[in-house]
Amino acid sequence: MNQENNINEEHQRLMAETRQLIEEARSYLVSQGKTIDLTKWVTIKEYVKRHKLESTNVVSNWIKRGIIPPDDIRDIPELNNLRLIRDRVYKENK
Repeated sequence: MNQENNINEEHQRLMAETRQLIEEARSYLVSQGKTIDLTKWVTIKEYVKRHKLESTNVVSNWIKRGIIPPDDIRDIPELNNLRLIRDRVYKENK
């Protein structure tokens, strides 16, 4: 039961951290006159988690191979070169 509590606490911490990062990014983009619907765009790390992929390397390889089209990628240099991808299925998870 203790391990289950630790996992739940970690999950809650990660969710809070994610919400905070999204809000910071949204505030910055709006202040710069740029708007991106952050409900439709996620970081590579978040994409991996949501779609239960092995690692961020999978998504990076998809980008390099063109599986994720350039229109579905946003690089934001003002946010430490944050890379966002459109949150949709690009390849079925086997």
